[in-house]
Amino acid sequence: MNQFHISEDAAAFSKTVADWMVAYISKRLETQDRFTLVLSGGSTPKKLHELLAGEPYKSKIDWRRIHFFWGDDRFVPFNDDRNNAKMAFETLLDHVPVVKGQIHVMQTENITAPDSAKAYEAVLKAYFPSFDKSGSATTFDLVLLGMGDDGHTLSLFPGQTSVIHETEVLCTSLWLEQQEMHRVTLTHPIVNHSAAVAFLVIGANKVQALHEVLEGTYNPDKYPSQIIKPVQGELHWFLDQAAAAGIKH
Repeated sequence: MNQFHISEDAAAFSKTVADWMVAYISKRLETQDRFTLVLSGGSTPKKLHELLAGEPYKSKIDWRRIHFFWGDDRFVPFNDDRNNAKMAFETLLDHVPVVKGQIHVMQTENITAPDSAKAYEAVLKAYFPSFDKSGSATTFDLVLLGMGDDGHTLSLFPGQTSVIHETEVLCTSLWLEQQEMHRVTLTHPIVNHSAAVAFLVIGANKVQALHEVLEGTYNPDKYPSQIIKPVQGELHWFLDQAAAAGIKH
């Protein structure tokens, strides 16, 4: 079931997400030793990262027990501003007491995109050895996702049918013609077995796509975000009022 968290504006939005994350992480760590978090790229999580990296949030999270992953990345060098991992380090990871060995970036240099996806899959299988896409085992504790104004999430873009519906692997690569670049992305099965998924969506330019994803006919080839449906976990939608204008909630 969708759980909606709607904020008045972008500033309130980031605080709403940060407050929820602090409470959720603390609760999970009461009964387990580690917390696995999947980060997202883009401008929306950038502001969230900056908030989490400062007080009072910085002191409210047990960063040494957090294990970091990425949902997808552009196949560009780490020092390229388009690289999702670079953004996360600059806005969050370089500013909080994380354990470097618990940060798992997608390799984008000195390797091919397909081999990068295979390497990341090996990391995922080592972390979640009991995971079976047809079973009930939980993977990540929390996956943060964005959604584009075309309804894409991760690197699951409209028309990329084989990638959207991929079930044989946990991580794959693709060539995106309109961006003229390779990308590496998690596939929907490992995301859908997470304990919680949180979409972070702001802006009036997302109104139509959000309406179609949540209330339109199921057609993930056109609106890939529709394929994110946690098997047993929670599904949260953090929105600002501008993005939420076209949906019932």
